[in-house]
Amino acid sequence: MKKIYLTQQGYEDMIKELEYLKKTKRREISAEIGRARELGDLKENAEYHAAKEQQAHIEKHIAELESTLSNATVIEDADMKTDEVGIGSTITLKDMSAREEVTYHLVSEEEANIESGKISITSPVGSSLVGHKVNDIIEIKVPAGTIKYQVLKISR
Repeated sequence: MKKIYLTQQGYEDMIKELEYLKKTKRREISAEIGRARELGDLKENAEYHAAKEQQAHIEKHIAELESTLSNATVIEDADMKTDEVGIGSTITLKDMSAREEVTYHLVSEEEANIESGKISITSPVGSSLVGHKVNDIIEIKVPAGTIKYQVLKISR
């Protein structure tokens, strides 16, 4: 299994999600299955089959979270460089063509969430940023073309 690096926040979020799934969601699904079972013939009981399918999905997600957490290494802020981009960095970039600033937090694939500005270190943009320093200009090929960024700020 590959080594997984998580930020402290990402690790804590996964722990919370796992606890919710195990303690709350499992009980809710079990209750749904019980109610559906009372409706009669299980062969033609759509509610029962839907609840069982949802239960299987949740159990799979629990197993995935447990595997990720058991193979995870939490990245300490003290171990991170502040003079160049790496996992855990928060990077402020200037889009050279749009003349707009954008900020990304570089994280592992498991934590990536573009809506919250967290991009994976293995994504085209993330992997292209690694190792760069403030004022570096980077051209990144993405499916839509080429993006040109200037690194304005690196923080943790």
